[in-house]
Amino acid sequence: MTVWPVRYTFRAILSSRVMNESQRRADVGRISLSGDGLTVTEPHKTELSLTLDSVLESVEQVEVTAEQFARRAEFDEDTACHIGMVAREAAANAVIHGNRGNPAKRVRARFLLTDDALTIHIADEGSGLDPQALRDPLAEENLHRANGRGIFLMKAIMDEVHFRQLSPGTEIVMKKRRGQKETEG
Repeated sequence: MTVWPVRYTFRAILSSRVMNESQRRADVGRISLSGDGLTVTEPHKTELSLTLDSVLESVEQVEVTAEQFARRAEFDEDTACHIGMVAREAAANAVIHGNRGNPAKRVRARFLLTDDALTIHIADEGSGLDPQALRDPLAEENLHRANGRGIFLMKAIMDEVHFRQLSPGTEIVMKKRRGQKETEG
């Protein structure tokens, strides 16, 4: 089993094959987050940073890592899957909208687990995003659109969602507090 130390940055090049759920779950073993898998640099803090190619195949690594961190945080199975889904969506947005599919650019992901919360940072190297300019997916004219719900889902699932303008790029920071159950509704 390969174990990546904290703050180790690597360039992940994932195969372009489509994985079914059992293959994806088996692939989770690429980064071990159990036992002594990660070096803890401060008491009650675990952190991992990834630098990924700006290709859609890279979003899988973000989802898998987010789910692993969520399980380590002891979120229930549904919440862990939801956290993985919104992390995947944020990474896909970074590749498609931020970096505009430019394979020369990178997507950076940072996962931070503390006693209080799981925080996920996803950053691109694009021209930036104005979150105020996003369409409301619940507006009548947007109900039948095929896209535009990712950030809405992030805000519904995570406790906090913030955008930060970089030079170049945009970073989205999503936080889920530990010890709280996801509410239905």
